[in-house]
Amino acid sequence: MTARSRGRRLAATFAMAGGALATALLPLGPAHAAYSADQPVYLQLVSNDGNATQLALLQGTVAFDDGNTKYRYSLTLCWQHAYPAPSFQVVVNGTSTSWPSQTGSTSLPGCQQTAVYNSEVNFGGTVRNVRFDVTGGWFGSNGQYQTRTKSTYTYDNPYN
Repeated sequence: MTARSRGRRLAATFAMAGGALATALLPLGPAHAAYSADQPVYLQLVSNDGNATQLALLQGTVAFDDGNTKYRYSLTLCWQHAYPAPSFQVVVNGTSTSWPSQTGSTSLPGCQQTAVYNSEVNFGGTVRNVRFDVTGGWFGSNGQYQTRTKSTYTYDNPYN
């Protein structure tokens, strides 16, 4: 073995050791919340006048952070045959409600319009569960205007 190849090996060994030491000594970045697996959200709102007219479709995902104070959702609200446009609200822990802000729009088959809602919410207290309430209206066969609100399944926070 020549002195030159030993020198290269020795230099390579020192370089690897130095890199490992530098990596170990670097300060860690700020900790980020770890989120649970996304839970699928799905709710088809239909009229309850016997005609079962499709009014609105809410679908997407919701997830919770391991600190128990935040949740995030990525949802679309499809406006089918409701009048006027349907709406939904977020209900946290069965009592605290909020109206989400639309973050975009998209096009889906069977929808007059499709609103996109993406948000990470810092609730400021313990989030035990979340549900979504969708409201839509329609004119029945008798000409009477009616509204209906239907709730999704209640999505439990897996961290508490």
